[in-house]
Amino acid sequence: MLYDYLVSHYKKGEPIFIEDIHIEGMNRPNFCQQLKTLTDNGKLKRYEKGIYYLPKETLLKAASGPSSETIAKYKYISRNGITNGFFSGSTFANELGISLQVPSKKEIVSNNIAAIVREIAIGKQNFIVRKTNIPINADNVHTLQLLELLKNLDAYIDGNYEDAKAKIYDYILRNQIGKSDIDRYIRSFPDKTFRFYYEMIDDVLT
Repeated sequence: MLYDYLVSHYKKGEPIFIEDIHIEGMNRPNFCQQLKTLTDNGKLKRYEKGIYYLPKETLLKAASGPSSETIAKYKYISRNGITNGFFSGSTFANELGISLQVPSKKEIVSNNIAAIVREIAIGKQNFIVRKTNIPINADNVHTLQLLELLKNLDAYIDGNYEDAKAKIYDYILRNQIGKSDIDRYIRSFPDKTFRFYYEMIDDVLT
């Protein structure tokens, strides 16, 4: 029963968080026994405590599972259609194209952490995860990600400000961020966020 549920709800190599699984009519001892049986016979692989995956074969016939970054995204950014965080700092600046720095430790801001900031090892990769001051959801995630970038913008720009401004403007357009979205949250950010907001994007928002 458990295996049928897993293959119908998860793709091979996709992280499976045990806390998310609730099967009507299956009690905990039965669930744990089936979980152990599936793991013992190789139909299910354990990534770490509480996280499993259905193995998929590579071209070399080796079992392949989720990457460290995929686990981090599911754990701290988005899972089951619920948005809980975003990539931040030099990680987001690099994705946006305003920084050439490829950080060795990716940064995340998330609802799903109790500490103010923690360095967390997932697989062979380390992540810096910070607790958000404002609850993150699907409606505000892009606005908060932008404001988090503006907070320390001068630390990330490798080229000129006009190029950075164009890339930030493109991000605003793609995610339909309006002036009212910024006004709703900007007062929760440091004063220099206002400076970069007025210098970089105030004239392009509606």
